[in-house]
Amino acid sequence: MSNGPAGHVARSTVRPNSETTRRTPLRTFLYTDDGVTIDSVYDPGAVVYDSSRPSAGDLAFVVAHGFTGDVDRPHVRRVVEAFTRHGGVVTFSFRGHGASGGRSTVGDREVLDLAAAVRWARELGHARVVTVGFSMGGSVVLRHAALYGGDGREGDGGARTDAVVSVSAPARWYYRGTAPMRKLHWLVTRPEGRLVGRYGFRTRIHHQEWNPVPMSPVEAVPRIAPTPLLIVHGDQDGYFPLDHPRMLAQAAGDHGELWLEPGMGHAEHAAGGALLDRIGHWAVAQGG
Repeated sequence: MSNGPAGHVARSTVRPNSETTRRTPLRTFLYTDDGVTIDSVYDPGAVVYDSSRPSAGDLAFVVAHGFTGDVDRPHVRRVVEAFTRHGGVVTFSFRGHGASGGRSTVGDREVLDLAAAVRWARELGHARVVTVGFSMGGSVVLRHAALYGGDGREGDGGARTDAVVSVSAPARWYYRGTAPMRKLHWLVTRPEGRLVGRYGFRTRIHHQEWNPVPMSPVEAVPRIAPTPLLIVHGDQDGYFPLDHPRMLAQAAGDHGELWLEPGMGHAEHAAGGALLDRIGHWAVAQGG
């Protein structure tokens, strides 16, 4: 389980800004370089006429869900619905989740899944792509932006992101300081836990440990600059306390922005409509 470049994706002739734009979701499987099929959905954005902000017509959000989520979960679809008011949305099930192939590596090789989804968004015709990740997905968008930054450091410009939003993400690996994270570690590391994950959460978890250990989110953040970065965290997060977002914000320095949300819990379930709308406006403004 190690880092690598993004893989091949299914081709499409759908152009978001053309007269032939689909107004219904488009579903397909994308393919990564390590041969994993990724169940993916594209939702075209609603047409928004608002002279007070830049045009969102060429903007796409690529949404990276949290651990045990998938593209069809109601809380993921709610996020998609909110973001379609601001642009097109690509969402997908990480490897080992839902109808995607492979097994979850809990944030390591998932970078390849996200890179394939970003490339698909660009092939669909979107000039600007913003990655938005929640919890595990929040760690993945940070590492992805560090590896596939605006300078094309991995040699795959189609996989780069133009802005990054990380919601409820950990700053460091192996954190066990809260009861939910101790339960999660049992789910991932114990054979009986992985059975619960498979049959209880439709999440197939890889049995092998990381080798090598991937770059941590807090190590990735300084490498994201100058790509715009927004870190969002609730002050009632039961998984990761506030030292996590503060570590990320400190590592980001001047190029990152931190929103600490009063009363908010963890990830997609806790992200209300008003917050998602603010994130959408922030993303649109990055292209202005």
